[in-house]
Amino acid sequence: MKKPFLTLLFLLLYPIAVSDFAGEIVAENHIYSQHIKTLQAIANNNWLSSPAVLRLRSDDVLYVSFDELSHTYHRYTYHIERCEADWTTASEVFESDWIEGFNNCLIENYSLSVNTIVPYTHYQFQIPNDRCRLKMSGNYRLHITDDDSNEEVASIDFLVTEQTMSLALEATTNTDIDTNQSHQQLSLRLNYLGNRVTYPDEQIMLVVMQNGREDNMRRGVSPTYSNADGLEWHHCRELIFEGGNEYRKFEILDPSHPTMGIDNITWDGSNYQVYPFLDEPRPNYIYDKDANGAFYIRNSDNRENDTSSEYVLVNYRLKAPYMPQGHIIINGHWTTEASNSYIMTYDKENSTYTAQILQKQGYYSYQYLWKPNNGRPRLLPSEGNFYQTENRYLAFIYYKGIGERTWRLTALREILLGSSDAHDKTWR
Repeated sequence: MKKPFLTLLFLLLYPIAVSDFAGEIVAENHIYSQHIKTLQAIANNNWLSSPAVLRLRSDDVLYVSFDELSHTYHRYTYHIERCEADWTTASEVFESDWIEGFNNCLIENYSLSVNTIVPYTHYQFQIPNDRCRLKMSGNYRLHITDDDSNEEVASIDFLVTEQTMSLALEATTNTDIDTNQSHQQLSLRLNYLGNRVTYPDEQIMLVVMQNGREDNMRRGVSPTYSNADGLEWHHCRELIFEGGNEYRKFEILDPSHPTMGIDNITWDGSNYQVYPFLDEPRPNYIYDKDANGAFYIRNSDNRENDTSSEYVLVNYRLKAPYMPQGHIIINGHWTTEASNSYIMTYDKENSTYTAQILQKQGYYSYQYLWKPNNGRPRLLPSEGNFYQTENRYLAFIYYKGIGERTWRLTALREILLGSSDAHDKTWR
């Protein structure tokens, strides 16, 4: 085992590079209207996966849904935009190159909430459908617009993979920084499978994500080995990740009584006030099965979840000393509104950070991030870093052939590194 001062020296001499593309746009879902809540984009009913990924020329389906907080009908439409590997708009291809059918389609499937204190209308649709189908792999952004006001109310980022290359992905806690302490390291091996790659530096782009997070995404990591058949990434400092800690979680099944992770629920005369248990620093690792930031809408009956689940005010509390020069933010795949919606305020009297968020009944997993005033978010230091933490890693290979005008997604690999071993998922 390495001595602590040697590990510190290693970190000072060879810092982990997050990404040379740290300022670029990444895959995210966004809500832009204060009247829209609970934006969901789920591929093939796999609510644990983010970002959503479809396979080209398959039966895969992307299900998109959201709530508008009234019973007033709105004429919502969606428009699909093709993006490059860095999520900027693809300007070198025609719409007819990548979509079959029509764009700018009306969202016709909607339902009113039933017997809820907060009235809302639930809208939903799917891609592909009888009006449009995608013909090319890569990155896509779906814009949802209120036609009455011409206001964009939400956007969804999703991916389509064609799997025409072979990608092997391995994860280990025996890293080039420490062994079974606080980090996890990835190794990858890519086989071109006959795709013509003459200039790998210009034609191949690697992107790696941990739990679908954007704050520590790795992009453009240089391979350590190259041959005529493919590339390999071994002992890359850029592919070492902090282990972090398990996500926190709770479940609101019935507003009349507490369920998993809930301390108490009260009624203030207008809304249900839900109080998860007080969160405190976790100096030691304790295994807890979680969903790595995902959420699932449901109620105690698990019937008509979309229209009968109630909206409640969730009161988060984190015991922590005051941290100036920045903010503590609640983070998960469900935190899709403006970032200031999830900033916590400090209660000096109780030495506690607090936040109140309107959320729909269901299961939620979340974590706390620290965002310096002039920096990118990162895990809150008091959450700890442990090699045993279960993390989900996604690796994407983008490819641009000679003479091609846009990046295609030709390989994707997913691996779940748990408290005991790594479980690999193959995308076919």
